[in-house]
Amino acid sequence: MLSILRRLLALTILCGSLHATVFDGRLFAQDSEQAEVPAAAGEKVAVDGVAEDSKIADRLGQIFRSTQWYKDVNVKVDNGVVILEGTADSDEHRRWAEDVAHRTQDVVAIVNRLQVESVVDLDGSASVVSDSLWQLWRDFLKRSPLLIAALFVLFITWVAARSIGWLVHRVLGNRRIRDSLKDLMYQLTIIGVWIVGFLVATVIAFPGMTPSKALTVLGLGSVAIGFAFKDIFENFFAGILILWRYPFDRGDFITAGDLTGRVVEITIRNTLIRRLDGELSIVPNAQLFKSSVDVLTDKSVRRVRLICGVAYDEDVDVAREVITKAVSACDSVESGRDVEVFAQAFADSSVNFEVAWWTGSQPTQIRSSRDEVVASIKRALDDAEIEIPFPYRTLTFKEPALERAVIEQSKNVFEQTKQESLT
Repeated sequence: MLSILRRLLALTILCGSLHATVFDGRLFAQDSEQAEVPAAAGEKVAVDGVAEDSKIADRLGQIFRSTQWYKDVNVKVDNGVVILEGTADSDEHRRWAEDVAHRTQDVVAIVNRLQVESVVDLDGSASVVSDSLWQLWRDFLKRSPLLIAALFVLFITWVAARSIGWLVHRVLGNRRIRDSLKDLMYQLTIIGVWIVGFLVATVIAFPGMTPSKALTVLGLGSVAIGFAFKDIFENFFAGILILWRYPFDRGDFITAGDLTGRVVEITIRNTLIRRLDGELSIVPNAQLFKSSVDVLTDKSVRRVRLICGVAYDEDVDVAREVITKAVSACDSVESGRDVEVFAQAFADSSVNFEVAWWTGSQPTQIRSSRDEVVASIKRALDDAEIEIPFPYRTLTFKEPALERAVIEQSKNVFEQTKQESLT
């Protein structure tokens, strides 16, 4: 019984040692497979029975020349070290030559000096271009129904924009709203219709596109567009503000800088002004919004002024009364407002009066009224025998001899002129 137990114990120990040996061997094998050992370090360099360098060079040279992938290829072998020189037509073939040399018998190391030739392949390039164009044509034919549908949507958008714009004009036409505000509502409605139409057309033409993606792209692109077209967007927003709350409207006469004329149209981007001489000026809205603008027809009447002088010998009070009655009698002068006549200054040859009256605000009305008032004042002063003097010049001579000489010279000139007129 004791001998049997001893034998079982010895068998158990023997099996355990065998199992440990096998297990350690497997671990060692796995570690050996995972270790990165260079090829040269893992190979033994032969000493006896080595192939001659010339045979290795001839064999590799024949292989490389037969492929016709290399130009001026030169293979040198020195003690098993292969040196590759020449030109390869591609980087892939350069690596292939190095791999072939590695797998050649008795090669110890490789020095790859092959250069890659940069060759312009016209046939290959033409083939790539033709393939790309053909692919584009096939994609176009494939998407042509979608593109036609998108164009049809844009046409429907154009019709809808015209129809909705006409409806907006009809609805707002009879309402007591400023014309510029009506124009703003009309233009914003048209822009909104076109934005919706473009979104629908984009979703149809590009099936993967959704309205949210299109709006996202539009939002991202608007930043770059805003920097690129800053002036256009500035004029756009200035036009909205002008149409919304600015004090002039279509038909008003305005003065902006050296420009005076009638506002023909106010768009989102610019304002069209017809000058008094008939020329049409297109002014960016940002320029009008930033600069000072005089609205000449903001009110139905305007005050007009002119200067009228009478001689120093005349009675100032009488002259004032005559001028006031003459101006008040004109048809173009507003009867409900006072005519103002004030003695303004002592001029060189006259006492000047400032005459002010009210008339229509249109430029033609102002010119017509000024003409009528000037003619009426002239007739009234002539009827009252009040002189409107020419400029006087008084010459004073301090020395009598000089005064006599001037008088004699004047007489001589007079006599000479008289004789010439008689002859």
